[in-house]
Amino acid sequence: MTFASMARKYEPRKVPQTKVATSAMIASLAAEGYETVAAPFGHALVEQARKDDRILGLSADLSKYTDLHIFAQAMPQRFYQMGMAEQLLMSAAAGLAREGFIPFATTYAVFASRRAYDFIAMAIAEENLPVKIVCALPGLTTGYGPSHQATEDLAIFRGLPNMVLIDPCDATDVAGMVPAMVAHDGPVYARLLRGRVPDVLRRHKPDYKFELGRAQMIREGRDVLIIASGIMTMRALDAAEKLAADNVDVAVLHVPTIKPLDKATILAQAENGARLVVTAENHTECGGLGEAVARELMLAGVHVPFRMIALPDAFLEAGALPTLHDMYGLSVDRVAAQIKSWL
Repeated sequence: MTFASMARKYEPRKVPQTKVATSAMIASLAAEGYETVAAPFGHALVEQARKDDRILGLSADLSKYTDLHIFAQAMPQRFYQMGMAEQLLMSAAAGLAREGFIPFATTYAVFASRRAYDFIAMAIAEENLPVKIVCALPGLTTGYGPSHQATEDLAIFRGLPNMVLIDPCDATDVAGMVPAMVAHDGPVYARLLRGRVPDVLRRHKPDYKFELGRAQMIREGRDVLIIASGIMTMRALDAAEKLAADNVDVAVLHVPTIKPLDKATILAQAENGARLVVTAENHTECGGLGEAVARELMLAGVHVPFRMIALPDAFLEAGALPTLHDMYGLSVDRVAAQIKSWL
């Protein structure tokens, strides 16, 4: 038997034959009717830095793509360009935190979660240092394929002791999470929505304010309870309005903090009436919000019909974001249709 005869035959990966409707690889996530806010993270960080001299900004050669360029322009003496070296970025941030600073380290989510994980675990999380890791392109918010799609970042960091996880929905969340991150004495990983970010939550709940560790009801409903995080809260709210036309009354509970999870609010709402409970997240079905909620329901003995809307346990395709969101079930139409099929 020769080596050639023993070698495994690899078949080319089958690509779904889906028509790409647009060439936009990174498109607006906003639906029609929502106002947008430019670079809410960058402006919020500048505002906090003017109040607190300990705040620093660090980038891995991606400041323009994480809105940290706003900070760099306003406070160049407190901005550090670390180059394309994410492990160095996290190590430097850890060292600065040891010296009493509050460094905001920014890059893409794939690079922080995959490439720099061990440095974050050993230098930052184990020492419980106040390093704030803020990362763009979380989940399926880019069409550039698996190399840029951080579909498993929450699962990676959720198992890391001391690490707080934030998945903001909109501009209000992004701006509100910055002072909350500064106030928290420990490491934080936050998913980032950058550029022109839709302002969603205050349209549905005018008095909404981000609070670390707290889930909030944005919409009441008697038939279905959607427990959502990140951009999927926006999609859940839009799907709820669409389903209302079919006399399906949908409640939406927004969970911007994945860890620590607001167990009390989630359990109270899940027990409130005989509703279908659905989690919705811009993350793989493995290890994210859906599994976290399911765990709490099981441990508390809350027995309700339960379903998950999430990305599949797979490497996703490249293409236009609207096409990909429809393909993988994150679009408003797909969310509404899926919920109707479960009722």
